[in-house]
Order: sequence, then C-alpha cells, then structure tokens
Amino acid sequence: MAKAQTYTITELAREFNVTPRAIRFYEDHGLLTPARAGRARVYSKADRTRLKLTLRGKRLGLSLAEIRELIDMYDGVRNSAPQLERLLKVLAERRATLEQQREDLEAVLGEIAMLEVQCTNLLGHDTEGAARARAELVKRVRDAA
Repeated sequence: MAKAQTYTITELAREFNVTPRAIRFYEDHGLLTPARAGRARVYSKADRTRLKLTLRGKRLGLSLAEIRELIDMYDGVRNSAPQLERLLKVLAERRATLEQQREDLEAVLGEIAMLEVQCTNLLGHDTEGAARARAELVKRVRDAA
C-alpha cells in the first residue's frame, strides 16, 4: 500500500511563498492540523489544500473566521449546496465592501486632483483659478455628504 503524501512546513512555505511562521499562525487559528513526528510537523494533502484555500481567502480579503467557517463546512460533506450558498453570501458581502471602498477612493482621488489644481493656481498667482478649484472641491464634498 502506498504511503500518503506528506509535506514539511518548509516545503509548504516554499511552495506557497509564505513563512513557516505564517503557517504556524494558521495552525494556531485551527485552519491547519498537522500530525507530529517527534517535534516535526507533518502536513497531509488535506492540510496542503486547506492552506491553499486559506491563502485564497486571505487574498479575497476574508477574515480568518470566515475562512475557517467555509473550509470547515466542506470537511466530509457530500451535499455542497449549503456550503456554496454560504460562499456566495460571503462573496457578495465582500464585493459590496470592495465596491464601497472603490467609491471612497474615487472621491478621495477627485479631492486630491482639485487640491492639486488649487495649489498649482496659487503658486502661479492665479487666484481666480484657485477660487474655482476651491469652489469645485467644496461642491464635491457637499455632494458626497
């Protein structure tokens, strides 16, 4: 019978371009549960998959609690419909957060652009241009509120 494939912490860290400390951090939060061979950690294919899913969740901006909930839902379950529905809900919430952040960034970038115009006009002694830029900035701030 073939031996199940295992990985060391160093191998996983190298493969996923993370530090061993990060992997131990995910262990501390219950996302990974390696076996022990003496003092050494021995990671299974399931641990490798959980690490991959954890890193994907982090890239999406999910919290460790959300990642753990989603990963734990899949352990040994044959009917994946509830898991997929939960994942869709989490993704929709994340999308809404990112859309709001994008709107906020666009507003801030617009304000920066107007301040740059105002400063440039003041440096060029164009007080009328500076006043127009200031009025536009005030209008944007009021519209955003």
